[in-house]
Amino acid sequence: MDRQRGKLLNQLADMLPEGMLIDAAWLKAHGYSPQLQHQYVKSGWLEQPARGVFRRPRGSLSWQQAVISLQTILNFSPLVIGGRTALELQGYAHYLTQSTIRVHLYGPKAPPAWLHKLPLSVPFVYHNDRRLFKNDPVAKGISSVRWNVETGQMTDVTAFRGGDVTQLNWGQWDWPLTLSTPERALFELLDELPKDESFDQVDALFGGLANLRPDRLQKLLNDCASVKVKRLFFYFADRHKHAWLKYLKKDTVDLGHGKRMLVRGGVLDPTYQITVPGDLHGVR
Repeated sequence: MDRQRGKLLNQLADMLPEGMLIDAAWLKAHGYSPQLQHQYVKSGWLEQPARGVFRRPRGSLSWQQAVISLQTILNFSPLVIGGRTALELQGYAHYLTQSTIRVHLYGPKAPPAWLHKLPLSVPFVYHNDRRLFKNDPVAKGISSVRWNVETGQMTDVTAFRGGDVTQLNWGQWDWPLTLSTPERALFELLDELPKDESFDQVDALFGGLANLRPDRLQKLLNDCASVKVKRLFFYFADRHKHAWLKYLKKDTVDLGHGKRMLVRGGVLDPTYQITVPGDLHGVR
């Protein structure tokens, strides 16, 4: 019996890196009974940051470790970091006046409830991306960066600013952190207007997006299910007139019909039939 328990413990050490998260269901599926789980916690080999959630002790828990654990060890996918959070991670924080105070996650299925019960100062916000995009998000618009769970830093930036999902050579502490490319994250940010994002910040962000890839933008425009987001995209794109705009085929994009009132008392843009703040409209 002791030999079998020792084998199980060694097996768990191989499967579970220090600091990463698993849940009770994962342990049970791999042959670890509730009694054995309790014994590991009691002995200090595992710690329990929330009910039904376990990790091998290694420093303080970060939100990146929680997301990486879901994306990799627990295979809870597709679930990606998107919107404002993805833009901040990829170097656009200076266009967005607030630092990360919420982590935006996108996927067709909500993450497990225990994610919101972890002792973290940054809350998670889940978005059902099937409401915004028609197809599987893995097919387009996501990227992968190298996140070092030991130092809390990104140690590989080859996928920054629109890289594809790549297979990198991860070291002992390096794990893939999957997130939206800047192109996709922009659409996700536009979806938050005007309730949870400001027109001024989005306008400032657009000014710095000179290097987006038009092929990705076109795919996202054709796949986007939100008329509001597509109209906002072209409204801001026309204002800033980046070089990539001339490569987009606007006539293939369904912009719907009728007006969209986004701001009470705002000015109606005649081209895209959306109301925008008066101090923004007509500046350029």
